[in-house]
Amino acid sequence: TGKFFMRISFISEEGVGQQALIEGFKPVAAKFEMDAEIHDAAKRMKVLLMVSRFGHCLNDLLYRWKIGALPIDIVGVVSNHFDYQKVVVNHDIPFHHIKVTKDNKPQAEAQLLDLIDQSETELVVLARYMQVLSDAMCRKMSGKIINIHHSFLPSFKGANPYKQAYERGVKLIGATAHYVTADLDEGPIIEQDTARITHAQSAEDYVSIGRDVESQVLARAIHAHIHR
Repeated sequence: TGKFFMRISFISEEGVGQQALIEGFKPVAAKFEMDAEIHDAAKRMKVLLMVSRFGHCLNDLLYRWKIGALPIDIVGVVSNHFDYQKVVVNHDIPFHHIKVTKDNKPQAEAQLLDLIDQSETELVVLARYMQVLSDAMCRKMSGKIINIHHSFLPSFKGANPYKQAYERGVKLIGATAHYVTADLDEGPIIEQDTARITHAQSAEDYVSIGRDVESQVLARAIHAHIHR
């Protein structure tokens, strides 16, 4: 691309504030034709989690958040089902049920966008949320939605990737965390991992092993994003 990327983490020994640093760096950035951003590492990113009926990633993220291993502000959890309402409420986090059907998709998405605006959400995490977001939503939130795909992309897209993997006789399964774009499961990859499996295991075993991989990969992807 002919571009050079650099991320620097630093502490101002003079105690200079963020705004002063931003203003002071502008002439330097202009001179070298740089796109530069200065963020305060102590400021937690506001994150909205979304889940359907598989709760392993949600539970993992809630635990990491609770013990301080994932320094984010969870502004709420959205689901199209009620399965995890109690778990979320017990963590003192707002739970939002947004029902999604073939007929109400535009209204449901409008409701979601309102919630994102009201909560000042900076990042949406699809923690095994099983509804496809519209192209308009993907464009509007470009670079701000992370999805965990339960497959080692791009081998097995769509439904039942572990069943597809089992039938293909693969020896490695994995998970991929990626940014959501209008192309289903094809956005820029952030993080991936794999686990070895054998012919002695079943498709159900793959699912079980995959759950652990998915949880770890999603957490690492969020960690990378919030640290920019």
